[in-house]
Amino acid sequence: MKKFRILFLIIPLLAVVAVAFLLKGSIIQNPIPEDCEIREITVSNIFERAVNDIVFTTTSGESYYINRGLERGLTLAEMEEKVLNKKVTLHLPNTLMGTSSHIAQLVVENDVIFTEFSIQTIEY
Repeated sequence: MKKFRILFLIIPLLAVVAVAFLLKGSIIQNPIPEDCEIREITVSNIFERAVNDIVFTTTSGESYYINRGLERGLTLAEMEEKVLNKKVTLHLPNTLMGTSSHIAQLVVENDVIFTEFSIQTIEY
């Protein structure tokens, strides 16, 4: 009987640890270019989504977002002017669950419109 009690305590604990591990692996913090997939898309629509995200969609229905982009000083009007109906390059972080639709960097014609990459100093 004691073995069953121990099992009933251990199994839920292991489940909680597993869920925490999976959630931590899907949280994007301080992305680096080496851990991103690069995609080129043509932006067909831009809109705001909950929590001030800026969402970019393609004609094929794919969507990508800048997390809390409106809180970071970006505006929908500015994004429409700079990227609407243009080909852009996205850096999308890879997570344990696959490639995210979270935009770590957005570039148009070699002009960085948005980035989460920190500038790293190189020591010689």
